[in-house]
Amino acid sequence: FCLILFLLAAIKLLVPLRSTTHSLTYIYTAFSKPVELPGIHEFTAMGLLDNRMIDYYDSTIQKKVPKQDWMKERLQQEYWDKGTQSRQSKQQWFKVNIDILMNRMKQSSTETHVLQWMVGCEGDEDEHGNLQFKRGINMYNYDGNDFLGFDDEHQVWVAAADAAVLTKRKWDEVTALKDYTKGYLEKECMEWMKIFLKYSKMQLRDASPPEVHVFTTKAKQSSIVVLTCLATGFYPKEITLNIRRNGRILNKEDGVKSSGVRPNHDDTFQRRDYVEILRSDTAEYTCEVIHPGSNIRLIWTIRRRALYSARIWWILSQCLDRLLLLLPLQIHVFVT
Repeated sequence: FCLILFLLAAIKLLVPLRSTTHSLTYIYTAFSKPVELPGIHEFTAMGLLDNRMIDYYDSTIQKKVPKQDWMKERLQQEYWDKGTQSRQSKQQWFKVNIDILMNRMKQSSTETHVLQWMVGCEGDEDEHGNLQFKRGINMYNYDGNDFLGFDDEHQVWVAAADAAVLTKRKWDEVTALKDYTKGYLEKECMEWMKIFLKYSKMQLRDASPPEVHVFTTKAKQSSIVVLTCLATGFYPKEITLNIRRNGRILNKEDGVKSSGVRPNHDDTFQRRDYVEILRSDTAEYTCEVIHPGSNIRLIWTIRRRALYSARIWWILSQCLDRLLLLLPLQIHVFVT
């Protein structure tokens, strides 16, 4: 059978590598009419801290509820009562504005349309724990397309669709609205982020280091193998993954492809980068993984003879659909 070997990279170092980006975002989704599908509500709202849901509301339960234990334990009932009132008001606001947009675009009331709003902020935390504003997020989406957004730097609304131009003009004329929006994104949102990060310190900062798997699979041509570097099970999601050839970082022009950072089922993340290489290639390949959240930098060195070994194992396993072969023969760990 195929040789399948995995090696766990779970070495924690003590020196931070770079700043960590945190985010606090709220996502609202409203349908023009009830949708008769399980788990889909006419109105839904949720708060996310570093992409983890911290609170939730929908038109069925009509109540803002905590989704993390520390939210339930740390925040008083008054917070949830006010939050419920705010979400109920927004639910009505969305209903009114969907009707306005449908009338503006001459859409039938028998059709189903959806209006979404994402608002929040991002901040960079340095090695001393100081959190600085990075950018604000305030954008509306209609039927899956960008509709209207707020340019925080220039303090103007930006229409992404013709139907949004009228709204942009009206909102641009309201100075108080623009001032409030800018203030919320840069100050109030950041203050809440600091509070939530403080309350969630034990949970969110219990970072999960990545498991790193490096292997080859057969390509369509027998003279080529696909070298894959997979990092999975890490949290938070910020990670750097590089495939190097003789020390040089390979990029898209070299044929490197990446899945990007994707969520796992357990609130951790994964990323997979891969590139096709010749079996006869005698260059030294390395897989570099940098995870600031757990202060890890790993470099996996693949010795030249490994690619020849891959050819031998491929011959022995021609009867199988796939061959996974562990390539890295030594690991170098660096503190940066």
